[in-house]
Amino acid sequence: MAAAIEIKNLSFAYTSGRNVLSGISLDVRAGEKIGIIGPSGAGKSTLLLHLNGILAGEGLVKVGGVMVEKRNLAAVRRMVGLIFENPDDQLFNPTVEEDVAFGPLNFGFNHGEVNARVKEAIEAMNLAGMENLESHHLSMGERRRVALATVLAIKPEVIAFDEPFSSLDPGMVQQLVGIINGLEATVVIVSQSIMPMLACCERLALLYGGRILADGPAKDIVNDHELMKSVGMDLDFHLKVYRDFFQT
Repeated sequence: MAAAIEIKNLSFAYTSGRNVLSGISLDVRAGEKIGIIGPSGAGKSTLLLHLNGILAGEGLVKVGGVMVEKRNLAAVRRMVGLIFENPDDQLFNPTVEEDVAFGPLNFGFNHGEVNARVKEAIEAMNLAGMENLESHHLSMGERRRVALATVLAIKPEVIAFDEPFSSLDPGMVQQLVGIINGLEATVVIVSQSIMPMLACCERLALLYGGRILADGPAKDIVNDHELMKSVGMDLDFHLKVYRDFFQT
């Protein structure tokens, strides 16, 4: 099951100074996988934190037709699973199994339903046999899988990733892309890593200076070389290395 996202004229400032987000409007269809790209400081993570009410700015944010506001936070957070850049920010129980069970327990599922959800999420993330291990003693890739399992156990309609490809070797990036492509939920990914995004997102939105400069098919966005150069995110260097190395 997947939910649509509606964002209208969203603005946010951490202090009374410059806005981090300035009049953002974005619609995401149910089941769509969208990548939000932009340089460091563009406001990507700030935007993501509005999807489940961790931050609240001026404007409208809806998930599955439900307004993201204080009175609806319990329902919204059941619909939206957020995966932080650092998995240690959401792994705080003694074992893998207890970390994965935390969400369903917190939402009041009965013992049988919790066990079923934990088993399903652990199997989906290839973590079987690790249930009693301490999460913080696992590798970065394994901790990333545990963090995703904690979200899958809730069975959210939207899964939002903050820089999921950072600190991963190429094999782990490929594995994560495969996992993302297999998700049935609506997926929102914010990242500066464009190549992995192209492997799992057909649509990109370019965020720069707190505003969306472009939104459309991923191929069209990355092929707009002048636009990408203007925000310091063009792929010309990568293409040159590829051509020089493999085609000479």
